[in-house]
Amino acid sequence: MKKWIVAGIAVVLAGIGGMVGIYLNSTEPIKSAEDKAVKLLQQETKLTQFSDFQLYHGEESYYVLKARNEKEQAVYVWVSEKDKKIMTKLVSDGVKEDQAVKTVYADREPEQVISVKLGMARIQKTDRPAWEILYKTGNDNLNYYYVDFETGEKLRAIDNF
Repeated sequence: MKKWIVAGIAVVLAGIGGMVGIYLNSTEPIKSAEDKAVKLLQQETKLTQFSDFQLYHGEESYYVLKARNEKEQAVYVWVSEKDKKIMTKLVSDGVKEDQAVKTVYADREPEQVISVKLGMARIQKTDRPAWEILYKTGNDNLNYYYVDFETGEKLRAIDNF
C-alpha cells in the first residue's frame, strides 16, 4: 500500500514539474523581448519604471510598455522591433482603454471583448498609435477594431475574421 502512495506522489510531482517546465519554456521568448526592449530604452532614453510590457504584431511588430519620463509623468512607449524606432506618448494625452472599448460598443455589437491592447495601426502608409480591440460577435466571428490613441476615433475595422 505504501509503495502505491509513494508512486502516486512521484507521478503527481513529475507532472507538476513538467507543467512548470512547459510554462517557463513558453514564456521565455516574451521575457527575452521585454528585456531587450527595456535595455534599448535605458540606453536611448531617460525613461524609468518600465511596466505593462506587451508584444504587438500588426503590419509590423512592436514592443509596447508603460514607463515614467524625466518629469515623472506616465508615458506609453512603442519600440519597432524591425528598426528600433522609439515613439513616446503621455498616457494623459491619449484615450483610455475603457474609452476605446466604448467606441467599439457605440459602433458595433460585440458579444464578448476578448482583448484590448496598444499597438500601431498603419493608415495610408503612416503608423499611428492605436488601441486594438479583439471581440467576438453573436455568430462567433472574430473581429478587430482599431481606435486612434490620440483622438479616440475609429481607424479601421476587420470584420468576420
